[in-house]
Amino acid sequence: MDGVLIDVSRSYREAVRKTARLFLQGAKGGEKLPDPLFPLDDLARLKQTGGLNNDWDLAAQSISLLFTLVVVPEYAAHPDYSSRFEKTIMGCDVSLLADFLSSSTTPLMDLLEKYGKHREPFISACFQGDVGAGNIIKQIFQEIFLGHSLFRSIYRIKTRFFRGEGLISQEGPLIAKDILAELAGNHLLAIATGRPRVEADYPLDHFNIRQYFSLMVTLDDCIREEEMNFRERRERISLSKPNPYMLDLIPRLLDTTFGECYYLGDMPDDMLAAASSRTGYRGIGIVLSSLDRERQRKELLQAGAACIIEDFSVLPEMLACETLPVKS
Repeated sequence: MDGVLIDVSRSYREAVRKTARLFLQGAKGGEKLPDPLFPLDDLARLKQTGGLNNDWDLAAQSISLLFTLVVVPEYAAHPDYSSRFEKTIMGCDVSLLADFLSSSTTPLMDLLEKYGKHREPFISACFQGDVGAGNIIKQIFQEIFLGHSLFRSIYRIKTRFFRGEGLISQEGPLIAKDILAELAGNHLLAIATGRPRVEADYPLDHFNIRQYFSLMVTLDDCIREEEMNFRERRERISLSKPNPYMLDLIPRLLDTTFGECYYLGDMPDDMLAAASSRTGYRGIGIVLSSLDRERQRKELLQAGAACIIEDFSVLPEMLACETLPVKS
């Protein structure tokens, strides 16, 4: 869905960046922090390193990298998780981080190269549980992304960190309805997305495109199966992409078999999921919303994309012929 059907450059991606900034609000030296903290193309490169298909994970990883340059005090004791977080942040010193961010054009990737996917204990503590139950990072992100009204209708609690309009309103369609209609008239279309169902429902209804899809598999389906596996086997296994679980679930739920299967995605994890699926999907890389199309093209091909397209108008004829162009 994201980066294929829906342009999320001003919603999910910007929500990650705003989450990182709001997380640091109140820290010592915070007035020196640049705004924005890092470029969106730097964030896109971090996401493409793999394992960060879920933007909550991407937000937590981004903040963790930033915290490699933050002086963190002992985690403050307080019975309320929000107050505990705020007291700890007020004791953090971000002066060194501010100087670094002002001097680097690719701070996240620079920190990743130096420290790897480091997870500072304070950040780990702020990324446990769920919204309203201790997961500060996820709650900040959801408040920014959904906005006050939608957040409250979903979670049944008031926003605590952000009260502005939700960035979900900044999303836009990437594919024209006439192309979707043509594709749906000749093929069975389904969606496999890392969004929670309620957030995936929003653009389908808002842009009136739900009727083109026979099925949608979401993060909710992955979590449900993960919990079942844990109860039976006592082990945690992520079924989000690059795991092909969602892709292989589609023919099972539709109770059908396919002659040719294609999965369109904009991330290397999408192509890896397609390549490892039992159903036999062929990955088609999409670079329409990329800030660096050439870099993304290379990374998608390396991850197993059968081809790359930059214009959806070629898709109906391509699929009708069941012949993908040579990789390029």
